[in-house]
Amino acid sequence: QVQLVESGGGAVQAGGSLGLSCTAITSRFQINGMGWYRQAPGKQRLLVATITAGGSTNYADSVKGRFTISRDNAKKSVFLQMNSLTPEDTAVYYCTIDISAPGFSGPGYETPYWGQGTQVTVSS
Repeated sequence: QVQLVESGGGAVQAGGSLGLSCTAITSRFQINGMGWYRQAPGKQRLLVATITAGGSTNYADSVKGRFTISRDNAKKSVFLQMNSLTPEDTAVYYCTIDISAPGFSGPGYETPYWGQGTQVTVSS
């Protein structure tokens, strides 16, 4: 009923930039908070950035000032612009979108959905 489609990512040299996008394929449900997480080999999946339905953003300290999260509500999409990339940013990046029934939001009403993940590789 809900599918998230990620695109972007790839390989880049340190100091370069990449952009990620994620679109929710659904006509029945409401889109609430959106975010990006990443998982490096052998490590836990960690938050990168989130954006609320109202547009408030939150970033991990490691990406502040370099990454920008944004959303297009009409397109049910979330984006992550990544600048000044370093090898430490190498990971699989996952988008997540909180879905609810139309007119409902908040704890107990929302279900998180995850994208399939996209690889970002930064070489030194």
